[in-house]
Amino acid sequence: MKETYYAGCYWLARPEPVDACAHRLTDFLSRLGSLESTWNRWHQAAANFEKARRRQVQPDAATLAKLLGSKANRFAGSSSFWLWAGENEDETSGVNGNCGGPSKHVCSVCVLTLGNLGRIAERVLTAPTLTSVVRAMALAWEPEFGIATSHEYRELVAPKTGADAGTFVGWVMYFADFRGPVPLLPASVRVEHLPERGTLITLTQEKFTVSNPEHVALAADVQVRLQDAGLLRPLRPWGT
Repeated sequence: MKETYYAGCYWLARPEPVDACAHRLTDFLSRLGSLESTWNRWHQAAANFEKARRRQVQPDAATLAKLLGSKANRFAGSSSFWLWAGENEDETSGVNGNCGGPSKHVCSVCVLTLGNLGRIAERVLTAPTLTSVVRAMALAWEPEFGIATSHEYRELVAPKTGADAGTFVGWVMYFADFRGPVPLLPASVRVEHLPERGTLITLTQEKFTVSNPEHVALAADVQVRLQDAGLLRPLRPWGT
């Protein structure tokens, strides 16, 4: 089974102006660029691949503020974005989400979608790279929760957790400090605290897959420990 992977970060009810969101997106894209060469060139969507290739976006704060502030990308106080990167149609990555929303019911989010084929997938679908991606999300966006995992694992646990952001574990996770302290986890799990932000947790140093029963068992163990510690719960309004 070919698993597909994504990384996402989420927060709720934190109003921010367009310029602040643009600076966060600029910071995030800059951090991504140091991890993978194709993540240094981003484009807007278009009718087909060749047309989209001609819609390159300079990832500076002024350009992104203009993009986020456009009428098409503004709704209910939130700024949305959708960008993609890649040298060919079969090996693309996408960044999409929204920032600055005041709603207590619709979360702000940034998601990096990752292909599962080719050389780019071989380079980025590793524990060091995905841990760095979630770290970049934590530093740039200051979310409440972050995760990198496969869609297939999310679907596996969805019947038990509902698959709401913050309620299930994955290959890599991030918890903001205000969410609560991280309990003792199995020795094989790597835990890293980011000062004035939160904690990164990486379950395995090899590629995490649902086809590996040891990975699924480890995730289930960590799920219980984090659940008992009160860390796995739906998002709350920012900082509460």
